[in-house]
Order: sequence, then C-alpha cells, then structure tokens
Amino acid sequence: MEADTHNSEKTPVRQPDGSDRIQRFFRRPFFLSATIGIPFCIFKLILGIVAVRVSSTPVLMIVGWGIILWAGTDLLMNLGRVLLDIADRESPFEYCTIAQLGRLFGMPAVFLAVDTLLAFLIICAMLWSGWITRLTVTESYLWYAATTLNLVSLSLVLLYTEIRQMG
Repeated sequence: MEADTHNSEKTPVRQPDGSDRIQRFFRRPFFLSATIGIPFCIFKLILGIVAVRVSSTPVLMIVGWGIILWAGTDLLMNLGRVLLDIADRESPFEYCTIAQLGRLFGMPAVFLAVDTLLAFLIICAMLWSGWITRLTVTESYLWYAATTLNLVSLSLVLLYTEIRQMG
C-alpha cells in the first residue's frame, strides 16, 4: 500500500482535456518569440549599437555592425515565427541564425541553447563593461522592457509549472 502511495505522488495528475491551455500557450512560437527571442534580439542590437558608438578602432566598428546584422536577422526570424504562429502555420526556419545553423547538424535545440548563453553573456558584458551607462533614454527603455518581459515571463512559467506539480 505504501508503494502505491509513493508511486501516485510521482505520477503527474492528468488534467481534463483543455485545462492545459496555459501550458500550450507557453510553448507556442508566439509566446517564445515575444518573451525570449525578441528580448534577446534587443539585447544583441543594443550591444551592437553601443559598440559602434564607442568604437575607437575599425575592428570594434566592424564587430558592432556584425552584431547589429546578427540581431536584425534574428529579429526578422522571430517576427516571422510570430506571424506564422498567428496564421497557424509551421515555420520552415528556426528562432535565430545560430539555431538555423544547428538545423544543418540536426540539433537546432542545442544551438538555440548556445544562442541563449550568448544572450546572457551579452547582458553581463553590457553590465560589467559599464556600457549600460552609455545607453540613450530610448535604448534604456528598450533594455528595461526586454528585461522585464523576459524575466516576468520566465517567472510565470516557473510558477505555473510548480502549481501544476502540486495538484
């Protein structure tokens, strides 16, 4: 009897059909792009803009423009995913250029995780380099919006997941 109780605690409670709409929404490309992909693009774009603005060498200027191009391409890919999801169509491309490259190797999710790591390193670089203080008012508000959207959505997903596991 005790073994049965133990097993039932580990077995997730099945919800009636339709009650998992929230979880399905969290997995939709619309939600993922709007709360993760696009904010990450904003972080990349702002890093590139600041790198160009503060560049003291041609190399930093080229790197900055490369980051801007990378961010712009990723932004278009995420917006494409949003539009295709709204139209209820599958996307023929990934969320970002790095994941698209990963598709060639049959592991887009691994490469997407690398892109996520790079986005977090960009945030750290902006903070620790002091470049965050060089943002214009508009760039600051974009940074705040991207950060808020990303962190609040992550917290909501985690909270919902924990609540589901409780009951």
